Amino acid sequence: MRWFFLLSGVIACAGQPVSSSCPIQMSPPSVVVRFGDSFSVNCSSSFDQIESMGLETIYGTAKTTGLSYVNITIESVRDWNMGPICYINRVTEGQCLDTLPVTVYKTPDRVSISQPSLKGPLVEGDQYSIQCDIVNVAPVSNLSVHWHKGDTILYTERFDGSSLSPVNETSVFNLTAQRGDDGTQIWCEAQLDFWGPVPNLTTTKSESRDVIVLYSPTFMQPRNVTLELPARRKFILDCAAAGKPTPVYSWQFPHPIQQTNQSENQSTLAPSIQLPGIYRCTASNSQGSKAKYFTVTEATRNRTTFAALVGGFVFLGVVIFIGGLLLLTPNGTFSFSQGGYLKGRPTSSGPI
Repeated sequence: MRWFFLLSGVIACAGQPVSSSCPIQMSPPSVVVRFGDSFSVNCSSSFDQIESMGLETIYGTAKTTGLSYVNITIESVRDWNMGPICYINRVTEGQCLDTLPVTVYKTPDRVSISQPSLKGPLVEGDQYSIQCDIVNVAPVSNLSVHWHKGDTILYTERFDGSSLSPVNETSVFNLTAQRGDDGTQIWCEAQLDFWGPVPNLTTTKSESRDVIVLYSPTFMQPRNVTLELPARRKFILDCAAAGKPTPVYSWQFPHPIQQTNQSENQSTLAPSIQLPGIYRCTASNSQGSKAKYFTVTEATRNRTTFAALVGGFVFLGVVIFIGGLLLLTPNGTFSFSQGGYLKGRPTSSGPI
């Protein structure tokens, strides 16, 4: 019955020729409307010999006689496939018509991640299929799903389909777990894409899921280290490693006497007895273990400093010796006035 009104204008003029070029302009030229919303369309023509003009929709009809325009408002769109038809009946050239492209859309009722694997920890290197469910969306040919991790879009899937009415869709993303994913959040987002801007068109997001990744220990500093043992000074060995679960540590010492001074499960070590040799640290968790070696050597003594000290003492001894010769008096005593004495001649202060 709805299409009776839509076709009535065409049937009434049956037998009249239809022009291949119809001078009709519609405003807007196309419509994207949310299911249940309203829209208006105006149809006009530049043709100057119009007998009548009309707009036919499944919701009603508008018609004018002797005018070059007609408009209609649809208060609430309740059908998924509709296209208002504008026609003109010309005095001499018969009838022609054009159809307004209308896209009726509906955003999803719900978008959710249904894959249970994200509820527990992932293992580095393993691949997991994560599923995003999109419920009751139309039209499917305009649907795209974006997979997010933090601020990054990991993957985008676009859908094909001919259905104009709402459907349920599923997007699957294959995630290979990496340690950099640990502590991030992942979610999917459904949106409808159209050529032009659509007022009040929103995207629909799923809940965010925390990603937990288990991975084996990795040392934060170079794996193997060589250190010189400073004389009478302590040294510190740093075996800190990143891993999940948190690594535990064990140490092996080059000398049995040091074993009694070992502290269990610590990432850094300052041996109370400093001895050269190779120290081994092992960081372990449920995903594996790694070893780190510290080669500690005894620092060579600085002979330059020792020679400088010896030279200083020798120089001081020579200075004292020469000074002693200059200050020694004939009677075997030292005098700072020795420079005024001449052998065989009395001093000026003696008796005449």
